[in-house]
Amino acid sequence: MSIDILHEKGPITAGELSKLTGLTTGSVTALIDRLEKNGFVQRQPDPKDRRKVIIVPLYENKEDVSRIYLQLHAEMVKLASSYSDEELALITQFLGQASAVLEDQILQLHSKARNKS
Repeated sequence: MSIDILHEKGPITAGELSKLTGLTTGSVTALIDRLEKNGFVQRQPDPKDRRKVIIVPLYENKEDVSRIYLQLHAEMVKLASSYSDEELALITQFLGQASAVLEDQILQLHSKARNKS
């Protein structure tokens, strides 16, 4: 999902990625850390605002990833086209709410773990 967004939007800030994915900023930071560690993105200073960092996709230079991405993208478009606009809206709503529930539960687990220490 985030690879799709970066592919379509190009370089964006972590905040923009958070808004587009519906993930919390903490989850997006962890996601970007993993993507950067594996060579798929790079953090660069925003030339317009030195307080911000732009996430720049690097995976397009990786032939295997590009091939897999194109195949995945085609299959996801095919899958999405089998649903009506109303069904896709409901699915999107559910995934957004499920993500919020999962994030809340993760935060509670982390809080409990810190309190035990």
